Amino acid sequence: MAARTTDDTKPGRERWPRHRGGTGRLGPLLAAVAALLVFGSASGCSALEVSLRVVWEAPVDDNARDYGNGAWLVGDTLVRSRYDAVTAFDAGSGERRWQYAPPGQDHVCAVGRRVAGSVLLLARGNRGPGGQGCATVAALDLTTGRELWHVRRTPADLTESFTDMVAAGGGLAVLRDADDFWNFESIRPAVPATEALRAFDLRTGTPRWKAAVPAGCAPERVAAGERQVLAVLTCSRTELRLAAFDRTDGKERWSTPLGGRPTPGTDAQATLLSADPVLVQVGGTQQGGLPGAYLTFGEDGTLLGRIESTGRHGTLLTHRPELVAVADGRLYAVAEAKRGKQYVTRVVAFDLTQGTEVWRHDLDSGRGALALEASDGHVTVLARSLGRRHDGTDELLVLDAVTGDERDNRDTGVDIDHKTGELADLLTYKDLVVAVRWGWGVRPFSAYQIE
Repeated sequence: MAARTTDDTKPGRERWPRHRGGTGRLGPLLAAVAALLVFGSASGCSALEVSLRVVWEAPVDDNARDYGNGAWLVGDTLVRSRYDAVTAFDAGSGERRWQYAPPGQDHVCAVGRRVAGSVLLLARGNRGPGGQGCATVAALDLTTGRELWHVRRTPADLTESFTDMVAAGGGLAVLRDADDFWNFESIRPAVPATEALRAFDLRTGTPRWKAAVPAGCAPERVAAGERQVLAVLTCSRTELRLAAFDRTDGKERWSTPLGGRPTPGTDAQATLLSADPVLVQVGGTQQGGLPGAYLTFGEDGTLLGRIESTGRHGTLLTHRPELVAVADGRLYAVAEAKRGKQYVTRVVAFDLTQGTEVWRHDLDSGRGALALEASDGHVTVLARSLGRRHDGTDELLVLDAVTGDERDNRDTGVDIDHKTGELADLLTYKDLVVAVRWGWGVRPFSAYQIE
């Protein structure tokens, strides 16, 4: 299960949330919506209208921070993480089920990008003056709110809040130990290479292995898949590498320069979007910043393809992770391009085995995309008719995931993006579409029913 979480968008040690949010997405329900729309179209019910009404909303978030944010749907439980607590709600009614607060003066520094087997990994610690930083990793059962186990880690500086410093997958909990001061004071990391990357049993916390990171390298980000563990390594302060480790014993399987030539420096952004298949985003995390690319690798580390953010397809909105989805060996993303004298928003599909474009679908003129999801053979887009921004209702557009052909599109009758805050994600449960937001003075969850 994926989740969108607060992530880094700047080099150095300052951590900021991405524009409009941070890996659920429009999960199985919206695919059901797509099926409903297709059925209505096929049966000749062209007058069928989809509309949404508010069923419940979570209380407004105050005193928000730029770290520790995430949202997940686990069964019938919606979970929201922020810097001071992890809170669960009944997905159908909005009733609060449980709340986990870090002990003492600890904050939630960072949360894992994905939940595995209902277990979330989080890094916590005292980030204040005199504190030890994010010195603890804990495993939290999201069905009960109970902490299953915790372990000490070597923290970095007091502002550390990497999303991918912990990862869950394949029955493992993986964490990186590091001391970021080595970047500034020494060529060698303060943590020995044999201690820098560790794996534990996901549910019990039993130590499994320690990986031997190459000399002069330190892990920056980690991801755990069913077949292998991945890490982005910073080496000799001049290079980023992607390394894969065997999930059973932690032995290195392969390592390769990340980004091709020229190799990006250590301040480049590298996001591990998927471990199965291996997909890495390099750069492109800031609006108006340097262009980025998506790199896809085979199981032996062979570079299969490089999808540039700017090309014949237009400019991919790589700084908006809610407009990117990975499913069935393809990358689906939203791009902006010039068509004649006008600019158009389009959905583009890429084959991850070759990095080549498969299809593109242009949205109607004047329409922009708010969120995208790919599942069950459909690509579903929440779109906004920009010319009607002030009366503001959103649309559901359904495309065939194989061909890109339009199946249907309907007006929801609701302005989901509204003044309550920009979207970070959309999650779905039965006949509910749940808008996810974070920030000061916004409602983290708003649940809408499809009618």
